Amino acid sequence: MISANNVTLRVGKKALFEDVNIKFTEGNCYGLIGANGAGKSTFLKILSGQLEPTSGDVVVSPGERLSFLQQDHFKYDDYPVLDTVIMGNARLYEIMKEKEVIYAKEDFTDEDGIRASELEAEFATMNGWEAESDAASLLNGLGIDTELHYMYLRDLTGSEKVKVLLAQALFGNPDILLLDEPTNHLDLDAIAWLEEFLINFENTVIVVSHDRYFLNKVCTQIADIDYGKIQLYAGNYDFWYESSQLLIRQMKEANKKKEEKIKELQEFISRFSANASKSKQATSRKRALEKIQLDEIKPSSRKYPYIDFRPNREIGNEVLAVEGLSKTIDGEKILDNLTFTLNRDDKVAFVGGNELAKTVLFKILIGEMEPDEGNYKWGITTSQAYFPKDFGGEFDNDYTITEWLTQHSENKDVTYVRGFLGRMLFSGEDGVKRLRVLSGGEKVRCLLSKMMISGANVLLLDEPTNHLDMEAITALNNGLIKFPGVLLFTSRDHQIVQTTANRIMEIVPGGKLIDKITTYDEYLESDEMARKRQTYTIQKEEDED
Repeated sequence: MISANNVTLRVGKKALFEDVNIKFTEGNCYGLIGANGAGKSTFLKILSGQLEPTSGDVVVSPGERLSFLQQDHFKYDDYPVLDTVIMGNARLYEIMKEKEVIYAKEDFTDEDGIRASELEAEFATMNGWEAESDAASLLNGLGIDTELHYMYLRDLTGSEKVKVLLAQALFGNPDILLLDEPTNHLDLDAIAWLEEFLINFENTVIVVSHDRYFLNKVCTQIADIDYGKIQLYAGNYDFWYESSQLLIRQMKEANKKKEEKIKELQEFISRFSANASKSKQATSRKRALEKIQLDEIKPSSRKYPYIDFRPNREIGNEVLAVEGLSKTIDGEKILDNLTFTLNRDDKVAFVGGNELAKTVLFKILIGEMEPDEGNYKWGITTSQAYFPKDFGGEFDNDYTITEWLTQHSENKDVTYVRGFLGRMLFSGEDGVKRLRVLSGGEKVRCLLSKMMISGANVLLLDEPTNHLDMEAITALNNGLIKFPGVLLFTSRDHQIVQTTANRIMEIVPGGKLIDKITTYDEYLESDEMARKRQTYTIQKEEDED
């Protein structure tokens, strides 16, 4: 068990948390949620001991081991992958290293023998003999192949490092597990594995995530940070959302009834306070009026942008025809003879582990890259808007937000442009912010504003939820569901894919395409698709041999 007692954290004059009292118990997975800037990651740092609160303390039950997901991806660059994972249990790793030093001695003494015996006993009680196999199992589950286990962390890619650090946090069955955005940079297979791991994990988990599907799958409780306080709700994320909205509605309805009663009493008092025969009743109503207290409904720190893609023209029956598209990059076949036709009602999610293939296809279809072979043709009634995964170059200039968006709008009226920015939470002075100083989330909201103002009837979005908070992701999800045009998109957000797509395309290893009219969950459950993916993998390995 871990608890926070009267925890307050002040940053300058502002109190991020004030007198927080909360207890996290064994057997529960807590989703820590709140708006951007509410202090989710900061609170995890306080719980893990990385950050001292201004006042109050954190108490961990005696003898319990706490583990947390490291955010410094370069900290272990000089260590082998397996060693890095085992370091998740610091004491076990210390024992292993001390044993190595003792057994390497040429002048092995009796004292060394006694010390080695003590270490071996402690090593055995900590299941040390299974440490390497347990670490390897975690790595394999997260998609880190066995040949990488003995490499140094510096030789791995960024996404592979993230998986190793996650395996480190999970290693050794910690009593308390703190995870800050554990699904970032994970592919869908790794996320699914992590979900199952946490569902079966019997100790205490506290997790911060913007992935609503993930929180719904693993959480038994939600800890909501708002108003500088933390409120616990039983159930998963959807249950929290419904409960919190119901509570606000009930408070508003109760206040409305109280306001009606107040008005009724005030009218009676006003009419009869000067009437001798009614004076006692008027006095009684004054007392009743004084006792009525309206519930305080504080404005939430959560702010939802308004995302609404409205096409300027209706799309025709001919949308897109792709014929024999192929592309090879650095000797690797990224796309191999892709052929498909889009219909006017299609909402297509591109899935699969090869992120480069999806990005390359989008760049070809939007005209930013040429295919090696094949061709494509957009229908004459279509107009396209594109959200690129790498959008850094778009903001490498000195324009203000308003100046930048005005360039992309047919209507150059500043009030019109500011209206779109206001919907996306850029109000007042935010409109004159320079593009260079924007955060990742602000840049994404700018790009979505650009797509809305374009009036396009075909949207191509390559991982649009990166950098967005939960509220913006929810707003985007709703906007895509309502969009009456054609969608082509990629996303790691399971809920967006499941609730939006009616057609799934997977580019498998080797660049081939699986195309299925179905929902995402049905696609994942399809044994036929699993066999096809395995067939393509085997074929690729045979080709390489």
